[in-house]
Amino acid sequence: MGEPRMPRSAGSGDLLEAEWETHRPAVFGAAYRLLGSVADAEDVTQDVWLRASGADLRDVGDLRAWLVTVAARRSYDILKSARIRRETYVGPWLPEPLLTGPDASEAVLVDESVGSAMLLIMEELSPPERVAFVLHDVFALEFGQIAEVLGTSGPAARQHASRARRRVAKAKQAAPQAPKAERERVLAAFRAAYEAGDLAGLVRLLHPDAVYVTDGGGKISAARKLIHGGPRVAEVMVRVGHQWRPDRIDVVEVGGELALCFLREGRVYSIDTLQITDGVITEYRRVINPEKLSHL
Repeated sequence: MGEPRMPRSAGSGDLLEAEWETHRPAVFGAAYRLLGSVADAEDVTQDVWLRASGADLRDVGDLRAWLVTVAARRSYDILKSARIRRETYVGPWLPEPLLTGPDASEAVLVDESVGSAMLLIMEELSPPERVAFVLHDVFALEFGQIAEVLGTSGPAARQHASRARRRVAKAKQAAPQAPKAERERVLAAFRAAYEAGDLAGLVRLLHPDAVYVTDGGGKISAARKLIHGGPRVAEVMVRVGHQWRPDRIDVVEVGGELALCFLREGRVYSIDTLQITDGVITEYRRVINPEKLSHL
């Protein structure tokens, strides 16, 4: 279901020009949370701008909600087709990293829902559940508005959000995220051990059942299966570290959480996000697909 396309008036154009930059982060943020892709979220944001530019907005009571709804409807269409694309993706799929620190090129509403851990949890939701959860729990849209996006009833939209909320809560309980101070300590220790090629030091920082996930997308040499076990993960990291030495390893903020940025020859080689629980790394996620790093 879509809004009727109405001729743009001077008044609505002035309104959009005046408020677009205020609401653009919400539009982008909604699309990114739904799709896990910076490139797709940028495309959706551009689509929303074009749609809004051609609509009469004078009677829109809540412009932010209207724009986010349009973004969600377009994202929902992409999300359904993305499920098919995921099936043919080469190797593990990870969300496209979004820099959210003070030097980020794109402002976005930052909370845990843009973190890589949460985006991976939301990947397990059905498209309607994901849309309902993001629009209601993150952007506080009413279920009537969400129902219009999903093409369903208000009670059905509420049920989608409720199911999603339960699944998200269960996943978060199973893998709680460490506080910022603990993440800073573990990341600093890991960086030091990695740069020194300290195998024993890496093993101490990794949970015995740690998992190493590498997203190369078939564009670059990368493990196409998950690597399990702290000692095995440490061995692989030391071997990779010997094969190529990064010029620099920076601690950056990605999706509102601290992460590691590996740079080689002036370019971002990888963005690494870590699941840290009780002072050790339980999951190490590395994005090296150059298509997912080009915007950085």
